[in-house]
This record gives sequence, structure tokens and C-alpha cells, in this order.
Amino acid sequence: MMNFKLTDEQQSVKEMVRKFVDKEIIPNIQEWDRQGHFEPVILKKLADLQVMGVCIPEEYGGAGMDYNTLAIVCEELERGDTAYRTAVSVHTGLNSMTLLQWGTEQQKQTYLVPQAQGQKIGAFGLTEPNAGSDVAAMNTTAARKGDYYILNGSKTWISLCDVADHFLIFAKTDHDIGHKGITAFIVERSFEGVETKAIKGKLGIRAGNTGEVFLTDVKVPVENRLGEEGEGFKIAMAALDNGRFTVAAGAVGLIEASLEASLNYCHERKTFGKEIGKHQLVQQMIAKMSANLEISRLLVFKAGWLKNQGKRNTQETSLAKWISCNAAFDAANDAVQIHGAYGYSDEYPVERFLRNSKAPVIYEGTREIHTIMQGEYALGYREDKPLRKQLPAWPFEQVSVSK
Repeated sequence: MMNFKLTDEQQSVKEMVRKFVDKEIIPNIQEWDRQGHFEPVILKKLADLQVMGVCIPEEYGGAGMDYNTLAIVCEELERGDTAYRTAVSVHTGLNSMTLLQWGTEQQKQTYLVPQAQGQKIGAFGLTEPNAGSDVAAMNTTAARKGDYYILNGSKTWISLCDVADHFLIFAKTDHDIGHKGITAFIVERSFEGVETKAIKGKLGIRAGNTGEVFLTDVKVPVENRLGEEGEGFKIAMAALDNGRFTVAAGAVGLIEASLEASLNYCHERKTFGKEIGKHQLVQQMIAKMSANLEISRLLVFKAGWLKNQGKRNTQETSLAKWISCNAAFDAANDAVQIHGAYGYSDEYPVERFLRNSKAPVIYEGTREIHTIMQGEYALGYREDKPLRKQLPAWPFEQVSVSK
């Protein structure tokens, strides 16, 4: 049975986050974006609202809500700015949900609980200077030495690099077998040999913290290995199913923000003696935004529904990410066009929307990668096999049985 109505709980969360964004982010984001300033106090306030662990079971410190509530949170945050949706995407989607799926009970108690409560912040370290879409090309190494692994290498384009307490780091434990030689580790910022550096001069998401992570002879206890040796690639791809889901949800919020700004301007601005909204080519752009908003949101909620069922959703999440991020870029581009010369100035938010919209069609699988994936699914060349561990279905049962 299909029901397209939000539950009372989901509607309450939507309204709560929207009010928060309208009060805490929108009045400040223009200046933060100009200055390239990331405001960490926002994360503390989101933690107070239980947003940082919104879909983590209560027994692990989270709010215990369903995965589509996470999508709603990301949609509303991106209405304010991509930077703070990205923070939740990385902390909750890429890191915490990965610990929930793959972590031992000890790892969950040590790392997941404080992250779900927002007391600690988690980041995700997969990308390297020479390893983006080609994950197997990574050069970061992990050599077993007794009860430790010694990690050496670097990661780049890592969101929350300067504020995260915990990093999920992927490294080669065997260089000779490609992606089958990748292993995942939980690395604390406090470990000796961990350094970070922010990247400046970004096109967009200037109010976000993005940078590099350097690992020099970092001793990581064996108990901080996530999953088995050689299982890192599968863990990374499973993590991306969650990260891409949140990115797609955020894109819905960016389409909505572009549409809202455009509608307001269409009624304010007059040319040739009438509101510009009366011009048919402007209406065409508005119509496309409206349609893509509905299409993208439905694709996201379908992927979230599959997550709630405990089912693999790689295909559906890829489709949602591909379509919604492309649509968000188009919506922001059209919003600038509707605003004319004013759209080229940061007096209006649409130029920031356009700059921010470019990154999501690159990270967590470029639009080209997702195009290929969808073609392979349609042709029967790609098939998703069961994973050793699945993300728990919702409603959550007591899941503290991992060893």
C-alpha cells in the first residue's frame, strides 16, 4: 500500500528543521559564504535537536526515526545552504550509518553512540589526489604490525576535515589485488601522525569545511579495523549508498530553494508592463523546476522506503542521486537566468545556489558514473549481490548483537 503523506512525526521534524534553518542559517549564510567561514556552533545546535543521529537507533544514542526522516532533514538543511546538509550527509550518512551497519558492538559503543548524540563528529576518508572514481587506485597503505596497523598516505576533498573527531579511512592492506586489498579503519584525530588542512578557493560550498587529511605512521589498533581485511571496498560502496541518498535529498532542497526564490522574483519584477512570470519562457523554466521537484522527491522517498524495508537500494539510490542532482543544477541555473543581472550578484541567493549545485554532480559518483550504472542495470550487466551485513530495517529492533 502506498501512502504519500508524511507521518505526524516526519511533518514535525520537517517544520522543526525549517524553522531552525530560517532562524539560524539563512540570516547568516550570505556573510559566511563570502568569508568562507564554517560555523561549528550550528552542528552543536543540530545535535541539541537530535538531528545528528536522526535515523540511528535509540539504543545507540540516536532519535530512532526512519531513513526518510533523514531525507527530510537533508532537504530542509539544503534550503539554507549545502554546507550544513553536507555536514549531516558525511557525519550521519557516510560515517555513523556505516558504523551501524558494519561495526562491532564495541565500536558502536565507543564511536557510534557519541556521534549519534552529536558529542563527537565523524568524517569519511576515501578520495585521494589520484583516486576519485577509480577507488582501487588509492595509495594510502595499512601495514599490520602486531596489535596495530600503521597507516601512511593522504586523503583529499574530505568534508569536516578540521572539525571531525573520528575518520573512516580506507587504505590498502594488499597492493597486489586491486579493490580486494582495501580495508576500512576508524581513525581518531588524537592519534599521533594525523594532520588536516582546509582547501581554500572553492567554486561553491564556501561556508563548508573541506580539506586534506595526512597520515604519517599512524598507529591504529586492530580493534579499530571496520569489517574484515579486504572488505573495505564493499564497506565504502555500502557507505556511498547512504551518502548518495542524503545528497539526493539535499538536491531536492536546492530545487525547492531555487523555485521559491524564482517565484518571489517573478511576482516582484515587471517588464513590458507585466510581471515576468507572465512571460511564457519564464513559465517554462518554472514548470521544469516544479516538475523536477516532485520527480526528485519521489525518487528519494522510494530509495528511503527500500532502506526502511532493509533491502538493497544501490540502483534506486544511484538513480535518485543522478536525476535530482542534475535537476538541482538546472534549477539553480534557470533561477539565475530568471533573476537576470541580479542573479549574477550575491545580493540574491541564486548565484550561491548555482555555485553550490555543481559539486553534487561530481562527488559521490559523478553524473557520468551514475549514467553508466543505470545503463548497466537496464541491460542486465550489473547485479547487486547480498552483503555480509545489511543496514538494519526500520522500525529498529534491538540490534546490539554484533561481535
